[in-house]
Amino acid sequence: MFEDKTLNCRECGKDFVFTASEQEFYAAKGFQNEPSRCPDCRAARKQYRNSRGMQSRQNREMYDAVCARCGQACQVPFRPSNIRPVYCKECYQLKERTY
Repeated sequence: MFEDKTLNCRECGKDFVFTASEQEFYAAKGFQNEPSRCPDCRAARKQYRNSRGMQSRQNREMYDAVCARCGQACQVPFRPSNIRPVYCKECYQLKERTY
């Protein structure tokens, strides 16, 4: 049903093959558009996005809090309020597993 197609990368201008198996994968996921970037440019773009996300996490302001479950001091990436309980990382993960 699917046949290999040669597409042109909008980023670098090189031709690349959109294989039949990739087309099947795209169809199974419900993707309606063909890829517009070659695999190398997609990987570079993904790496760039991931590195930017890490920088914003590293520069994130942290706030001091006390865990509502174990009572230990911890830091959280949001300003705690008295409306909801705050959990340290370990208690939060434990809480998530029990639901």
